[in-house]
Amino acid sequence: MRLSTLLDDLAIAGRNLTRHTRRSLFLGGALAAVTALLVLLGALTSGMEAAMLESATTLMTGHVNVGGFFKITTSSTAPLVSGYPKVLEEVRRQVPELDYVTVRGRGWAKAVSEAKSMDLVLAGVDVGNEPTFRRVLRLQSGSLEDLAAPNTVLLFEGQADRLRVKVNDVVTLSAPTDRGVNNTVDVRVAAIARNVGLLSAFSAFIQADTLRQLYGINASTTGAIHLYLRDPSRAATVASRLRAELAKAGWRVMDPEAQPYWMKLIQTVPGQDWTGQKLDVSTADEEMGQFKQFITALRVVTGLLVVILMVVVVVGILNTLAIAIRERTREIGTLRAIGMQRRKVLWLFLVETGLLGILGCTAGALVAAAIAGGLNALGIALPESAQVFLAQEKLHFLLDPRAIATNVLVLAAITVAASIFPARRAARLRPVTAMHHVG
Repeated sequence: MRLSTLLDDLAIAGRNLTRHTRRSLFLGGALAAVTALLVLLGALTSGMEAAMLESATTLMTGHVNVGGFFKITTSSTAPLVSGYPKVLEEVRRQVPELDYVTVRGRGWAKAVSEAKSMDLVLAGVDVGNEPTFRRVLRLQSGSLEDLAAPNTVLLFEGQADRLRVKVNDVVTLSAPTDRGVNNTVDVRVAAIARNVGLLSAFSAFIQADTLRQLYGINASTTGAIHLYLRDPSRAATVASRLRAELAKAGWRVMDPEAQPYWMKLIQTVPGQDWTGQKLDVSTADEEMGQFKQFITALRVVTGLLVVILMVVVVVGILNTLAIAIRERTREIGTLRAIGMQRRKVLWLFLVETGLLGILGCTAGALVAAAIAGGLNALGIALPESAQVFLAQEKLHFLLDPRAIATNVLVLAAITVAASIFPARRAARLRPVTAMHHVG
């Protein structure tokens, strides 16, 4: 088809839309509303997923992790990597995709204040080597710099409320060492961070050397090396390569297992018949465990809502177009009487519907983007119960231009597809019958 012919057809379609203004506005407005809802729903889901992934990869896992387990006896298990500087040196050599790396201790302890007690999952950190902390953690009180001092801990708001402590109060941590005896250390609350969803319910950060003191381990021992890649999508490939290279370099490496390290610590490793050190290479997907399942469930729910919206769109278009074509029956008969072929009549209806779909869906996407941008600018604070579910402190919509363009094109295509049946019926009308139609 020549470009001039297509432009003429578009001009005819445009004139038809403007001539039937009320119907065009009704159908276009319906398409715009559905598109806006779809874009806002997708942006909210993307914002929740991005917030959860950022929180998870800051608080509990890297894109790839080199952890390990040390067993003095076959029945004892500690989440330790001994001689980690040599492991880190090999990791840097084998992973050119590396953006940055953090080293953290792993453990758990009972935290006891003057009023209450609770169990905490501890991460021993060197706060100076945690570049994403300031972006993800929002402090209620205290200072991150103070976490660099010995015998300090960072708690989250919910934990501090439960323990009834504030900044500079002292909490006693009690934990079993890998030798089977309990050890305690008094730590000062250096900072209290605002909750960041489910992850902040049980995770706390302690100065790295203080965690070593609590567990009685030396400076060359840690819990895990977290690797952050320039391209997180390559995590599985990097993990597979790293397992092979670490094994070649002489370390014993565990087989891959799609479970977080704490599940291996409790269930898998204690039943295995070996002693000494084994390294465990895992990805963020494996470490996130139930949180990844939550994201998957979120996508499924979003998909179901999208399907429901699509059904509503198709049914509405079919009904509206059927009425519109019935009203234009005499017009169709006139076109057929002056010699227009059935295929051309069908084509003009499809062009008209496609133009309406593109205009309506684009308008809806622009409105949704404006609403999402405005709500992001307002920074609407969420109640704590919603923060736990949405994994974010403030309502945030993540607008993806490619996803928005896809939504517009898909909805426009569905609009055209839904118009094929009534348009074919119109094209098959006999000219004499159509011209004598009343209504």
